[in-house]
Amino acid sequence: MTDISSAGTSSVSRLIGDSVVRVPSDATLADVARVLTGSEIGAVLVGDDDRPYALVSERDLVHAVAADRDPATTPATEVASTELAWCDVDSTVDEVAMEMMDRYIRHVLVEDEGVLVGIVSARDLLGAYSDGARTD
Repeated sequence: MTDISSAGTSSVSRLIGDSVVRVPSDATLADVARVLTGSEIGAVLVGDDDRPYALVSERDLVHAVAADRDPATTPATEVASTELAWCDVDSTVDEVAMEMMDRYIRHVLVEDEGVLVGIVSARDLLGAYSDGARTD
């Protein structure tokens, strides 16, 4: 029997894995692309601020290239998302999934008492739900 509903009620904290990857504030889109492919991730934070202000995703890169932006010279900050979504480390998978669906986004920053502890992606949520759907 499958139990997808239990996956949704679990804490998003169980999905946090590797440390958050960042690029410097002066990084170009080409720099971001190298970091994304080298780290095998879908988004990076821009800058070293304790409370990040910008995130560049694969989607941002695709839109920039489609708009004929030169990846070698375009600053990442020019295409970065700055209206970042945050959730608490105790938020459930369902809550974060609904936030992503409502805002049409793929990444949510996770905080614990105001401190960034990770990023959860739509891919992470899909993995949580698919694990809940597995039969033994």
